[in-house]
Amino acid sequence: MKTMKMNFKSLALVALVFTAVFAVSCNKEDFAPEQSFTTEEVDLKKGRALAPGTSSIAQIAIGAGFSELVNALVHVDTELNTSLVDMFMNGTDQYTVFAPTNDAFEALYEFLGVDGITEVDAELVKNVLFYHVTEGRRASNSVVPPVRPRSIETLLGVAFTVDSNGMITAVGNTANIVAADISASNGIIHVIDTVILPISVE
Repeated sequence: MKTMKMNFKSLALVALVFTAVFAVSCNKEDFAPEQSFTTEEVDLKKGRALAPGTSSIAQIAIGAGFSELVNALVHVDTELNTSLVDMFMNGTDQYTVFAPTNDAFEALYEFLGVDGITEVDAELVKNVLFYHVTEGRRASNSVVPPVRPRSIETLLGVAFTVDSNGMITAVGNTANIVAADISASNGIIHVIDTVILPISVE
């Protein structure tokens, strides 16, 4: 895998933009941007399969008004000639997404002092997008282990681990699963409270 050379601010920004797109990949009535979630509200070991939803990840993101997040996908597609929008709008392949909340997105934007995703290199955006996605439909009982931490391999080719309490340990930081098992037609979404980073920021 290529060594990623990027500054922390750029990485954190694109990570947040990516993951927030997927935080809304469910029906509005199930997960609205203004809602807040705590770990106490989450049953992380339901032990059941989830039927696919009727709307795709991108359809729900657009419908819920996450325009900045959709812009991140469009930015990558425009600059790198990829097809991420189509992948999450019309694709039939299944993905599991670990998604920070919209509140986290807004906080990071303010911290970075940037005006939009087009200020960030598109290749960095793509790398961080892929760090929050794994292949297949993985419900919470397939993500959160009963005892020992479970490794989750991402589309970036860099793994993170999840422990029995739903805490994610990424390369650069940690996060917690705060809402789980949101089903879209092309995947499952688990909402997390922090943007996870694929490189160390120490």
